[in-house]
Amino acid sequence: MITIAIPTYNEANYIESVIKGFLKQNHPNLLEIIVADGGSSDGTQEIVKKIAFEDSRVKLLENPLKIQSAGLNLIFKHSQGDIFLRADAHSEYAPDYIQKCIEALESSQAFNVGGSQRHIARNAFQGGVALAFRSFLAGTAKYHDPDYNGYADTVYLGCFLTDALQKIAYDTSKKELFDATTHSNEGAELNLKLLELFDTGQVTNQDAELNLKLLEISDIAIYISSNIKVWYSPRADWKKLFIQYFKYGRGRYLTTKKHPLSSPLRSKLPVLLIVFYLVLFLFSIYFNDTLLFLTTSFSFLFLVFLIETLRVYIKYAPSFQEEIWRGGSDQIPSRLTIFIMTFIALVIMPTSYITGNFYQRYRHLIMKADEW
Repeated sequence: MITIAIPTYNEANYIESVIKGFLKQNHPNLLEIIVADGGSSDGTQEIVKKIAFEDSRVKLLENPLKIQSAGLNLIFKHSQGDIFLRADAHSEYAPDYIQKCIEALESSQAFNVGGSQRHIARNAFQGGVALAFRSFLAGTAKYHDPDYNGYADTVYLGCFLTDALQKIAYDTSKKELFDATTHSNEGAELNLKLLELFDTGQVTNQDAELNLKLLEISDIAIYISSNIKVWYSPRADWKKLFIQYFKYGRGRYLTTKKHPLSSPLRSKLPVLLIVFYLVLFLFSIYFNDTLLFLTTSFSFLFLVFLIETLRVYIKYAPSFQEEIWRGGSDQIPSRLTIFIMTFIALVIMPTSYITGNFYQRYRHLIMKADEW
């Protein structure tokens, strides 16, 4: 039996199509669709209530903590399915999405399966983000590749075996106490504490952190299938994109602190890059030629971003209209506009990610200093 979990906040433009899309799949084992809403003010809750009135499988929970991880924890506590399918209100799903997830779970023997994070666009900037996402500069996770099939360290969204999640959610060191107090108020409080599955202390990256916990149980815990198709709507302007990747950088640092041995190498790249440039900068000071260093460095970075933008554009722009564009046929951006937007997005994504990562490191150092 399958539980679909959807955390929301002000998703009135998307939530109805997402819920009804899952219902239309008519999967015989779809037990429930649970929406945890963080106090939306745009009518999201009213839309969900209306659908729930028409179909009892749809349920609405209020998420007082508002953040996504808290909403997923809340849904998990109320879920009854053997499979926990984590969905996003800002995405579109293939008509066979549920079935392909189940097939991948059965064939891979993994604890969590998912597909690639395919991007769609309704304006020029989103189109640039969609192309930039395919660059190694935007990340090297395997779920960036829509043709990848195999095991990985994380996946976009995810379809989980509930049994595997319970192994993480329950603190086995307290299980004896939990069993002894199940029928008391103390036991009820303990039950809530034991079911903290997604880390609410992290800004973002809770999914990746959860997947690292699963990988500590099994090396083949996470599997990506190209047959599982979902499309994501990226941020619509550069400010929102910068904030998003700034938070990603912060979240990745927190995950690396919690799992220093099992975190992938790419999570350490921001530090290595900054250290590399810091060493060069110190050398330039020593040789009294900092202006040359700065000029050369920025020219080199500009050239790298420009060449990579050109590579990505040449490779993926021909299929832009067919695979990415969801706007009107009379609103398709020009080739030059898409190229410029791809370049801008490609600069913003790693820059804001690294900035967020080091901002969180700085906060950690400040907190340590306060403790001392």
